[in-house]
Amino acid sequence: MEYYTGKKIQVKRKRDFSPITSADKEAHEIIVNELAATGLPSLSEEGIHESYEIRKEWSSFWLVDPLDGTKEFLKKNGEFTVNIALIEKNLPSLGVVYAPALNKLFFSTFSFGSYYIKASKIRELKPVNLDKIISYSEKLPLRAKNHRYTIIASRSHKSFETRKYISALKREHGEVNIISSGSSLKFCLVAEGSADIYPRFGPTMEWDTAAGQAVAVFSGCSVKRYDNGQALTYNKKKLLNPWFIVERVTDNRML
Repeated sequence: MEYYTGKKIQVKRKRDFSPITSADKEAHEIIVNELAATGLPSLSEEGIHESYEIRKEWSSFWLVDPLDGTKEFLKKNGEFTVNIALIEKNLPSLGVVYAPALNKLFFSTFSFGSYYIKASKIRELKPVNLDKIISYSEKLPLRAKNHRYTIIASRSHKSFETRKYISALKREHGEVNIISSGSSLKFCLVAEGSADIYPRFGPTMEWDTAAGQAVAVFSGCSVKRYDNGQALTYNKKKLLNPWFIVERVTDNRML
């Protein structure tokens, strides 16, 4: 947030021409240093990526994107996040998605489900512990089912295939709402009940999706590959994700 609110930002380009900033790098250092205390290895977008021969022996590890939505960060529209997930047996079992500029924190595990809290509220709690944080949080999903079917798509990456799929959904559901967002907030909007479906027919990496997947799945959504309908899995030899669809599969939304 120091960079976001005025500190000079250094911007470079990666091999794929996507931007990386000094904020990405500093956030990476802070997060992986904290996670080191758990004794588990970390795989961060901005860190050194161990070879698959080493990674395939990991039964549990942290998967981190220190700044997801760098384009949104640079545009200063607030739609960037910090993503931290615990991967166990190739699936996310815990996820935290934090949107600092929006004061939003989403967190989840398979044991207690998914929650949302205003991040500033946590700073007011004394002492800070998980039970107290949960008591001040709202369980996802937050809302009753939308009367109009709502599709969420990427703000920066809307492919021809995505537009074609949205057209098919319009034919199926009639009049629909279409909303856009950046970073892993798209997962969270489906998880909270603001959207019904998020189709992603474009490139993403494992660190882009793991934390959001945990928040979505443990709120009653599915996150499945488009090609075979199987769950999106992690710690693959190649860290590039296949196309996928995030969709609400239950109707247990709270009024």
